[in-house]
Amino acid sequence: MKNCISILGSTGSIGVNALKVTENLKGQFRVKYISGYNNYKLLVEQTAKYKPEFVVASEDNYSKIKILLKKEHVKIIAGDDGLMQACQDFEVSTVVNAIVGSFGLKPTIYAIEKGKKVCLANKESLVMAGSYIKKLSKKTGSEIVPIDSEHSAMLQAMNGEERSSLEKIILTASGGPFRTRKGSLKNVTIEEALAHPNWLMGKKITIDSATMMNKGFELIEAVHLFDISAENIEVVIHPESIIHSLMQFIDGSVIAQMGLPDMILPIQYALTYPKRHKLKLPRIELSKLAKFSFFEPDRKKFPALDLAERAAKENGTMPVVLNTVNEIMVYKFLDGKINFTDIVKNVEKEMDAHSNNSKPTIDNISELSDELWKKLN
Repeated sequence: MKNCISILGSTGSIGVNALKVTENLKGQFRVKYISGYNNYKLLVEQTAKYKPEFVVASEDNYSKIKILLKKEHVKIIAGDDGLMQACQDFEVSTVVNAIVGSFGLKPTIYAIEKGKKVCLANKESLVMAGSYIKKLSKKTGSEIVPIDSEHSAMLQAMNGEERSSLEKIILTASGGPFRTRKGSLKNVTIEEALAHPNWLMGKKITIDSATMMNKGFELIEAVHLFDISAENIEVVIHPESIIHSLMQFIDGSVIAQMGLPDMILPIQYALTYPKRHKLKLPRIELSKLAKFSFFEPDRKKFPALDLAERAAKENGTMPVVLNTVNEIMVYKFLDGKINFTDIVKNVEKEMDAHSNNSKPTIDNISELSDELWKKLN
């Protein structure tokens, strides 16, 4: 019997690859729902190819998509209600949440409420509401399996290990496009910030990688996924992006997961976890690798790391401020309204001004995020 799956954010890089993985798995999954926000033309193409039963469109694009898909045997639904249906349909066993930004939080909650397996690429869910999500998933029996290559590496390295034996997480980072750049980053152009040396990703996550805020988010995610304190997570620059993270244990042993920089592997591992399936990707040839290098990040150049560690330690609503203000500022930078270095400066400014709520409800989290969007736009 095929597992029904919902792929949210199917037109983004993770969503596109998730659909490819379902093809590779040869009928193990039936794609029942796909959703997309801006790229409605690709959403239409995906519908024709993958034949989902439902397409979740944005309310703005609903009419266009309905016309373009009138010859397809598919039901068009829209907005938040559509996402809720995609996450809570009783036939759906697995939800891939590849939505970008804070908009992806609600679908994560919807899926967990019904005990679904959630293959999570939406970083913002755990960054903004990690404590709440952990409690809710424990209550409903929902399984959260990370898609990020770093957290997938951690999960693979922990296979068969007891959580009590974990001493430290070593979180690797490519360093982004400005790892070796000298001087101020104030006048960095949008094109320069989007030129990631190793990974092909969406614009928002690529800018986050350039500021290293993305690595800060991954640190917070690791805190929640592996029940470890921020003090026991070390970020190291690994420009080759072959070792995706390492787990250090109480006896001094360190286990690393290696792979070429391709998101197909962690996506498939998340879908089939804890089993593995054959995957036709290029293999690592160790004799052809010139070297592995590791060094500490320049925290003066990349202050986002310190802000993320601060947010992880304070917890409560502070990570909501970190995430939401960063998201707003990234889009302002992409629109040419602020300088590159203003992204993190404004995050720090709002964090300094924020009075932290140490035990927020999910409503508190949503309301704070909404307030910040209104205030800063």
